[in-house]
Order: sequence, then structure tokens, then C-alpha cells
Amino acid sequence: MVRLSNLKIGISKAANFDTERQALKNIILSKLKINEKELIDFKIFKKSIDARKKDEIFYVYTVDVEIPNEERILRKYSYKGIIPTPDLSYKGVQLGTEDMAERPVVIGMGPAGLFAGLMLSKKGYKPILLERGEDVETRTTKINKFWNNSLLDAESNVQFGEGGAGTFSDGKLTTLINDRRCRTILEEFIKAGAPQDILYKSKPHIGTDMLKSIVKNIRQEIIAHGGEVRFQAKVTDFIIKDGKIDAVIINDDEKLHCKVVLLAIGHSARDTFEVLLRRGVGMSQKPFSIGVRIEHPQDIINKAQYGDASGHLGLGAADYKLSYHSKNGRSAYTFCMCPGGYVVAAASEEQCVVVNGMSEYKRDGENANSALLVGVKPADFDSEHPLAGIEFQRRWERLAYQAGGENYRAPAQLTGDFFVDQPSIQWGDVKPTYKPGVTFAQLKNCLPNYVTETLKEAIVYFDTRIKGFALPDSILTGVETRSSSPVRINRDENHLSNIHGLYPLGEGSGYAGGIMSSAVDGVKTAEKVMLKYAPLE
Repeated sequence: MVRLSNLKIGISKAANFDTERQALKNIILSKLKINEKELIDFKIFKKSIDARKKDEIFYVYTVDVEIPNEERILRKYSYKGIIPTPDLSYKGVQLGTEDMAERPVVIGMGPAGLFAGLMLSKKGYKPILLERGEDVETRTTKINKFWNNSLLDAESNVQFGEGGAGTFSDGKLTTLINDRRCRTILEEFIKAGAPQDILYKSKPHIGTDMLKSIVKNIRQEIIAHGGEVRFQAKVTDFIIKDGKIDAVIINDDEKLHCKVVLLAIGHSARDTFEVLLRRGVGMSQKPFSIGVRIEHPQDIINKAQYGDASGHLGLGAADYKLSYHSKNGRSAYTFCMCPGGYVVAAASEEQCVVVNGMSEYKRDGENANSALLVGVKPADFDSEHPLAGIEFQRRWERLAYQAGGENYRAPAQLTGDFFVDQPSIQWGDVKPTYKPGVTFAQLKNCLPNYVTETLKEAIVYFDTRIKGFALPDSILTGVETRSSSPVRINRDENHLSNIHGLYPLGEGSGYAGGIMSSAVDGVKTAEKVMLKYAPLE
């Protein structure tokens, strides 16, 4: 096969599958100067939107074309950038030979834990996956009770349970890392029920509604290959002998002997971090970010990004990604933008308010929302304790709980009022989506001063990039503190901690950010185990 890049099609010609395919076919025949009989097949490798000129929006494609005379075409058109299609298949690793006395244990079933467990099970290692939360169906019921009635279950919520925090998000599958494992992970998502187009869209996403069934299907795949999955199985202690992991304690009661433990606990497992530190596991402070969620009418974002083409069939809800560097040395940025989405309650501890964003696959909600964050660093924590970042998070989450009325309602303020430091008294054209509800409050009372001042500067700047971003009626809801882990569990080049047999991985351990990079780190860590040990089959 040969690869052709930078094929452009107007949005009207890509309104549906048939017209898109015909338009691409015509371009391929023209570029290669071949007739239709010589074209065996073609597949889209990448598809993105070029909206730099609002009056002339294109889809841009890279395609892989199957033809009988590949070598002749490559000789003739290599100067035009036509190349052989690279082999991007996942090769795996050479399996090790050391005996694994007990089955490997994976703690946590977010993306890192799920994909580590999936890869291990497929190669015959029969992992045991332990998840402190519940299966996705039961978890969803508990979360809805929290959102509708303020009934928080500290063990089954947006942070804990099957699929991890990513299950209740926009389901973005984008990443800045360039790793061939990404394609394998996307293929596994497709096997589990995701749409085929995530394999080639430049900004693939799934949405919470699809993710719920997908993570369940991945779980069933793990079990089908010999893995074991246990819910409501919280690891409450680690037994370490002679610098090696010997066992884990489940629910303060059951001892499970193990010599290999993959630690995919997630960024909100604060009690587990404390246990690990007491047991001598090496960890260190890590920078992260805090801030708010900002909500706009989705129509404003669509218009700013697509101009008169906004609303065109196929374009869908527009997104954005923005950053700002202040003279005060701080940086602000948007994160986890949720087109047509909702601001959601994401607390995992009592008397704390945490917000996050979520979208369903269609992204058809009235509002757009995004995290609006400012970076914080260990120097801001006022302590050198490895878990000082967690206490820093808790401080602002508790203040947000108080500002919201101490009932898990979130403090919120109109952007126009935020700028002039006055409380809001009524909503404008934008209505908040956060459940259990919001309370008018001044956000400066539950965020550091340097964060609020940097946010004000950033919003003004972002309005020059997205017209309407500083809309006075847009809503700011606080606080968002869980964008990434405030802790890094130290590991070496083999992904081992200072405790032999203990492998920290994923976002919670400080080595990823988002669904895809966490899943990739899960695969990489599983590979480290497989390189050393022989399967149990």
C-alpha cells in the first residue's frame, strides 16, 4: 500500500460516508493517474478539520491506498511525498522466563489498570484486578444519587469504580505522546464497541454514554482470557518483606499473596498514598493545576471556530484548546474541554466539592464547558512532605464545600462579576449544568489569589482567540483540583518502585494524563512484567 497525505475535501462533500468516499476516490485516481480498475481499495488513516479560513473549511485526509503496481507508483511520485504505508502493527515483547509464583495483581481499573490487565490476560498471565469501587452499572446508580440527592458514596463515585475517572468525562482519546501502542489501544476500544472512526479522527472521542458499555466489554475480555476481576476490593495495606512485595490486604481482612503488583490507583486514592508512604514506598511532590470550570453557550464556540459554517452537518460541536503565560510567572490553560457537555460533581471525600466536565458521544448539550486552570508547584504547598499537594487540594475543596452551602452544591459566579469581585445575583443567558446545583459565591474565597488573578488575565487573552470567551454571562464553577496527580510514586527504567515487585503506573502514580496516555503506560508496564516473567499457562 502507498500513503497519500494532505488530501482536501470541502465539508459539503463529506456530509455522509458515500459522498466522502467518492470524493476521496476521485482525488486518489487523479493524483496517481490511474484508472478505477487499478484501485483495489483505500482506507482513511487520518482525518482533521482545517478551519483557519472560516469561509473555506476543509477536511484534510491521509489515506492508505492498495494498488497492484505499488513500486511503479512510488518511483514515479516519490517527489510528491507519496510513501510506502508504514507498518504500525503492535509487535509486543519477548516473554520472559522467570517463574511467577503467584498471579500478578493489578490495583485499580482506570485506563492504566484496564489495559495492563488486558495485555497480561491475553498473554496468559491470569491477572487479578482489584477495584475499590463498583462495576460500571452499580457505580452509575450511585453517581446519579449523588448528583440528584447529594448522597456521596466515598468508595463508588466519579473517581472510583470500573473505568476510573475517565468513564465520566468527554472520553477524549487524544494524546500528545507519539507511541505506536496508541493505535493498538484504539483498536481494542473498537473491539469493545467504540466507533470505527476513532482510528483516524484527529480528535477522537467516545463520550460517557459509550464508555460505560466499552469498559464493561473490556472487563469481559479480560475474564475471557483467564483474568479475574473483583469489585469492592479495596487494598488497605501492603505486606513488604526484605524490600519485596509479599501480599496485599483487601478490605482490612483478606490477605492475598503476590510477588508482582501493578499499582494503578488513580490520582484520588489519597488514603492509599498514605498507606504506601507508611510502608516505605518512595514518592515525591509533583506540580499540578487548579481552577474552575467555565460554561458558554455551545453556539458561541461553534460560531467562533467555524463562522457561517457552524451547525453544518458533520462538523459537530466545536472545541478549543488555549494557553496563556502571565508576566507573574504563572501559566493558565484550558483542559478537558467538553463540547455540548455538562459540569459534574466529582468529589470522592466527604465535605469537599470538586468539579469536572463530561460529554456524551453526540455532544448535543446546550453548553460548552472546559476546565480553566492555573499551574501550581511544590513551592506553593508550604511543606516538603511528599503528600503536601494532597493537603493543598483538600484545603480548597473544603472551602468550596463551605462556599456552596455545605450540601455539595458548588460555588458559582458569572464571569462579569468575577472580574469586578462582586457576588452574582441572577443568571443571564447561560444556565448552569452542575448537579446537585450551584450557589452564588465569590470564587476568590475558595481559590488562591494568584490563581484568580491569573485567570482574569487569561480570560481576557482567550477572548482574543475565541470571540465571546469573556462573555459576562458565562459561568465559572469551582473548584477543579483533580486535573492530574499531586504525587509521583518513584520508579526506575523498568517501572519498578523501590519495593521489588511493585510497579507504579498511570495518572495516579504521576506518569500519564488522560485516557490514552494512561492506557499506554498500562501497556508499557505490562510489557515490563512480561519481559521478566513467564506466563502462567
